[in-house]
Parts: sequence; C-alpha cells; structure tokens
Amino acid sequence: MEQRYAHRPVLLAEVLDALAIQPDGFYVDGTFGRGGHAAAIMDELGPEGRLLAMDKDPEAVQSAEEQFGDDPRFEIQQGTFTMLSRVLAQRHLEGRVNGLLLDLGVSSPQLDNASRGFSFSHDGPLDMRMDPTIGPSAAEWLQVADEKSISDVLRVYGEERFSRRIARAIVARRAEEPLRTTGQLAELIDTAVPSREKGKHPATRSFQAIRIFINRELDDVRDVLSQVPDMLAPGGRLAVISFHSLEDRIVKRFIRDEYRGEQPPDEFPLAGMDYQPRLKPVGKAIRAGDAEVQENPRARSAVLRVAERLQ
Repeated sequence: MEQRYAHRPVLLAEVLDALAIQPDGFYVDGTFGRGGHAAAIMDELGPEGRLLAMDKDPEAVQSAEEQFGDDPRFEIQQGTFTMLSRVLAQRHLEGRVNGLLLDLGVSSPQLDNASRGFSFSHDGPLDMRMDPTIGPSAAEWLQVADEKSISDVLRVYGEERFSRRIARAIVARRAEEPLRTTGQLAELIDTAVPSREKGKHPATRSFQAIRIFINRELDDVRDVLSQVPDMLAPGGRLAVISFHSLEDRIVKRFIRDEYRGEQPPDEFPLAGMDYQPRLKPVGKAIRAGDAEVQENPRARSAVLRVAERLQ
C-alpha cells in the first residue's frame, strides 16, 4: 500500500483559468500525479463532462482509481503521455479535446518517497524511474555508462559545470563498489564539486540531469507536443507547466513555431507567407505569486504557458 505524501497542485487557479473549462467538455490530464489538478477540473465538470487522465507511475494510477474510480466521468490510462494520439484514436476522440494539461517533471510524492530514488534529501535506492518496470534504473545506468556519456548527461540536462569532475568520481567509485543509494551518490557529488551555489545542494543539478535522462523526459515532451494540434478541438486549450529552463524552452519554441511557422531566411522574406497557424499563444508565461511560493517552495520554478487551437 502506498504511503501518503502531501501534494499541492502548482498554479491551480491559473490552470483552471487557462483551460477555460466547459461543464460538458472533454479534458485530458496527461500527468495525473496525485490528482490535485484533476480534482479541481472534475469539480468544474457537469454530468456530461469527461476527464481522461494519464500517468506512467503505477502509484499515481492507483491513487486515481481510489479517488475517482466510481465516477463515470473519469478514466485513468497507465502510460506515458506520448501515447496521447493512440489513446484518443482508440476512443475516436481525436480533434475533440477541449483542454489538455501537462504538469511536467516529478511530483512531490515521488520526491518525498525515499524508495523511488528521486531525491538526494531522502536516502533510498538509486532508481529514479517514473515507471519502475521499464528501462534501467539510475544505479544500473551509472554502473555501465562510460565517463564521457555520464559527463554529457550532467552537462546537457543539468547544466552542471563540474560534470567532468563528477563523472570521473563516479567511474572511480564504481570500480571499488557500485553506487546503490541516493545518499551515496549525493555524498560523492558533494565531495567532487569544488564550489557551492548559494542555497543549492551540490547534487541538485546532477540528480535532475540523471532523472531527465533515465525517463527520456525532454524527448517525451517534444513527442507529445507534436501530437497536440491534431488532438485539440477548435478553441481547445493546451496548458503546460514546466519546472526548469530546458522544458520551458521546448514548450515556448513549440508554441511560437506553431503560431508563426518556420521562419524563412532573411534573403527569402516571402517564403512563409502562406503558412496557416494551428495554435496561438494565450497571454504570457505565468509564474507563481509570492504567496504560493511561500506556502509551497517547489512552485518557485514553475512556469505555465498556454496556447489555443485555431479554427
């Protein structure tokens, strides 16, 4: 039985406003987590409304079934949100989504549960997989990856400036004994890094980078975004919450390119004039206010971007 952990949905009021929920509409929550956003969406739906939720984490699926399993307006599908178009096609619902929410990254319960291995703050098995049944764990990958591959992951996905030092230390350590726990990895990084960022644990960037790599998070974001325009109904909304610059950059560029099209070279200024945009941005990037950040520090890095499907 899953132990219960506190969960506060980030930018909740802003998400509800962004989705512009219609009581009889059809909505998709591509990252159910522990259902904070989903519960608020359900409260806005009438008897004819419907919410399809997805999550690759088996514990999230169990939580969804416990919360909403008896509600005929709700359905949970285990799996990554990259399955969006396939899941909707199976239900003949392509082009009928009135609102899609993607709350990216790792949820608070996943971070707080030491057995999942996401956090350096809680010693536990070095796993980091959103779905523990798929792919290698972080410990397994770190045991076999070469030094350059480890360094590249830390640099690209974590923007870690000491990536080479850390990778070298990991390879040296595993020659003596495998890294099996989050505490061992965090301690090794703490020793390997020569300087500190104020207010930030030295393992923060490396843990983020390894998690993103193990779960293919950025590839999955690109994949699902490419499916979105064909899945949304005219006027349907896309709302994406990102928690670091790499995710947000992908979302920002996707919305921009869907609206403006691929920009032609300066020497061919008329090349893109016949482009028909499928999405338009709705407002500017939204961040959590001071009151929410004070109540929930994890909201500090959250960025919400919204787009709308054009006719």
